[in-house]
Amino acid sequence: MLQTWITNGTDRPFYVRRTVTLAERPCSAAARVCGLGQFNLYINGRKVGDHVLDPAWSDYRKAVYYVTFDILPYLREGENEILAEVGNGWYITDEEGGYFFHFPPFMPPNPNPYRPFGKELVFAFEADITLADGTRVTLASDETWQTAPHPVQHANCFGSEVADGRLRQPSAWTPAKVSADGARLSSLLREQTFPPVRVTETLEGRFLHSTNGQAVYDFGRNTSGLLTFRVRGKAGQAVHARPAEKLAPDGTPDQMAKNWMPIDVCETYIIAEDDVWETFSLTFTYCAGRYVGIDAAPEDLADVRLLAITSAWQQAGTFTCDDERLNQIHDMIVHTVEANMLGVHTDCPTIERFAWQEPNHLMAPSIFYTKNGKELWRKFLADCRDAQHTADDRFVDFAGQAFCPGDGLVPSQAPCYIPNVLPVPGMGSFYDIIAWGSTIILGTRWHYLFYGDKSILEENYESGLRYFRYLQTKTDENGFISHGLGDWGNPDSLYARENVETALLYADAVTLAYFAEELDRPDDAAALKEEAERIRRHYNDVLLVPDADGHWCYRCFEKRAEGLVMTQACEALPLFWGMVPEDKTADVTAAFYRTLTEAGAFRAGEVGLPYIIQTAARCGWNELILAFITRTEHPSYYAFVLAGETTLGEYWEDNPRSHCHDMMGHILEWFYNTVGGIRPEAPGFARVSVKPWMPSSMNHLHVTYETPHGLIRVDGHREDGEPVFEITVPEGITVV
Repeated sequence: MLQTWITNGTDRPFYVRRTVTLAERPCSAAARVCGLGQFNLYINGRKVGDHVLDPAWSDYRKAVYYVTFDILPYLREGENEILAEVGNGWYITDEEGGYFFHFPPFMPPNPNPYRPFGKELVFAFEADITLADGTRVTLASDETWQTAPHPVQHANCFGSEVADGRLRQPSAWTPAKVSADGARLSSLLREQTFPPVRVTETLEGRFLHSTNGQAVYDFGRNTSGLLTFRVRGKAGQAVHARPAEKLAPDGTPDQMAKNWMPIDVCETYIIAEDDVWETFSLTFTYCAGRYVGIDAAPEDLADVRLLAITSAWQQAGTFTCDDERLNQIHDMIVHTVEANMLGVHTDCPTIERFAWQEPNHLMAPSIFYTKNGKELWRKFLADCRDAQHTADDRFVDFAGQAFCPGDGLVPSQAPCYIPNVLPVPGMGSFYDIIAWGSTIILGTRWHYLFYGDKSILEENYESGLRYFRYLQTKTDENGFISHGLGDWGNPDSLYARENVETALLYADAVTLAYFAEELDRPDDAAALKEEAERIRRHYNDVLLVPDADGHWCYRCFEKRAEGLVMTQACEALPLFWGMVPEDKTADVTAAFYRTLTEAGAFRAGEVGLPYIIQTAARCGWNELILAFITRTEHPSYYAFVLAGETTLGEYWEDNPRSHCHDMMGHILEWFYNTVGGIRPEAPGFARVSVKPWMPSSMNHLHVTYETPHGLIRVDGHREDGEPVFEITVPEGITVV
């Protein structure tokens, strides 16, 4: 299986080709292909498949994905040319080719920078071809293949690419070399069975104006995509295109990330001939934004387009109603998810483009209601397992000494290409964070609940248990977990680390106990339940206190010197996870309500927010939720819509650092499980409750969700002012 890897011996993009003569047209043909970092395959001049940016990103020390193609439609009797193009990706990323992420000045210099995974870009191919007479032809990459330089001279994984049109016709073909990395790479191969990245939509650029030498175009929506345009000019002229999420006051694309740095992504095309229309298209990377400024006169540009791409193209649910505010919020978040789902789940497609893990459990139900995440999440969880540390893993600390993160740690990013393993003074760890690493446990929980496939528990249980045992070594002198980021993104900087992170430790314990029961491991289940109860007792002994009127509530431990401080997250998490003693639940619920009404908004970060929304919904406070999400000022989802945003911002603010961040899109879950009323009550929706709710602002509602058993449909309207629902549930599902 892909035993021989070939190369041109450099870290620059290249073509590789081979011809094969077939005595007759074949009756079956399949190829297994990989090019690192990214590749495209062509046969007889036609691109094979509808994928782009194959293969998906991975930790190339642990896993390398290959792609299987049906190549029968592309082959013919006689001579056939097989050609591939290979570019950098993250395998050997090109830091000289444009913007590359660097940590900001408030963080110490990172002693563990990005390191390439090899010395040269590589390609491997294997095909099994069967002719009509039964003859089998096997074709594999070896030294008989030829390589040539590619017109793409630089391919940067953050979106910059430099293509020289003068080199678009390959010449000077030379024999391929066998790569010394082949044996290692072959031992890491996995088939790419999850949804690939595809072009899902073509966004036409609308010309806005010319300013400062740039023709500026608006694609109408912020997204991730492959930029393409036609241009004419003089041979050797370099035409630069700069994408951005917003425009500066002078009308040019504004690439400055708020309080960060300029994201100076630039696509460059060098014109081949004088005054001839030529086409530029991104090949090995993707850009992101809503606008682009191109250094050319508008009359010398045509067909400026952004080909929107995503791995999340398999639809699962739909939501529409006659309250246009909710439709706009829904679509804004869905578009944000799509732009960040590209073989990995990125935080943003512009600044970092990293696979931060916390949305893979905090956002999982919201995304699963709208997109089929079954195989994508299986891959994301495999990334977590690949990234999980052993006792032998070593990095470098600020003094240049060896640093061991710890056996069982699941880092905050997976795959992680630039490991910031050391805590930032005064801020906590950005690498070792329970709300991020717990995806290996809580992300698995959501997958099992939505898809009912017990193999996901079997795949991740041992890794989850290893991670939990690691966490048990991390409790502080007060008996809490508190070393991470707490309620990250909280607009009041009330991170409540001890409260939030220890509640998640309890959640991990009870979830693993549930897994152990499902997997028939009674001894594990008993031990985990005992540990969960110990965590719960200590949590309540220290954090559950009476207020001035004698009513029970949870205090924010990190603010204990200031007296009794409550936050919405501090009250919601123990309520959600069932940590509150039964005789104090009414008091804590009242305290939670008080934190909401006194604030008049959701004042929470990404970690607390899903628990706050869902706990409020359980309490029946849905009109309050509606009022909060449709506020005209931040914090509010609708405030983003009113500001003209087409994707969700990173924080609750105008002009956020990133304008395409799905980490706080948790309200989608509420649209489906509360407004639509569709809730799983058993894994795989074997049992469901369907109890829709129509807010006072709504007269018509249509919600669908494709369960493993078929489509659930909810249609609502009003008769004499009262909501009436028609509910369709497929056979095989028990409604409770």
